Amino acid sequence: MVIRALFVFCFGLLLSGTAFAQDPQDPSSKKLIQFSGLVLTNMEGNMVPVPYASVFLPDKKRGTYADYRGFFTIVVEKGDVIRFNCLGFQAVTKTVPDTLTQDRYSIVQILPQDTLTLPMVVIMPWPSKEHFKIEFLKMDVTPELQRIATENLANEYLTEARKNPEMVPHSGRENANFYLRQRSREYVYIGQTPPMNIFSPLAWAQFFKAWQDGDFKKKK
Repeated sequence: MVIRALFVFCFGLLLSGTAFAQDPQDPSSKKLIQFSGLVLTNMEGNMVPVPYASVFLPDKKRGTYADYRGFFTIVVEKGDVIRFNCLGFQAVTKTVPDTLTQDRYSIVQILPQDTLTLPMVVIMPWPSKEHFKIEFLKMDVTPELQRIATENLANEYLTEARKNPEMVPHSGRENANFYLRQRSREYVYIGQTPPMNIFSPLAWAQFFKAWQDGDFKKKK
């Protein structure tokens, strides 16, 4: 009798352990999926990557972002809702299929450009064009301002400015592009040491060319 009771008790523990291992409420029993892909957009008929687009799971409050080539990878579960978004593009929502049989899922997500055209606005320091015309004709241009304007419009200055772009201040677009290029370099080398130009043959070639051209000579 004791042996029979012990057998029933052990059999009950085995069934309960099996039921616990297959409990759908247990997070460890859910199958994880490696979700990867590319975020692209159509620009003038060509498919180009969307760098640093966000890949976000709104229901779970977590996510990641694509690299400068538009590639991303994140661990998800079946049925997860994923939102792709980037500044200047329309947000797109994607649902991971619940019929997947493998632990990997790859897609190519297209983000349409979101262009908002505002009506033209002309900002003037005077109430009307007539007031501007009156004030402009009454304006007293000093000889110093005339001299500066003449120097800026001289052919010699314009020719030198074309050869040496550093003479002309950078525009807002150029400054923004330079800033984005600097940030992209930082993102590329996250978690590793950036390469040193002292080992770059291209950097040495540029150095010798600048030396031959006399860029390091003191200018009077």
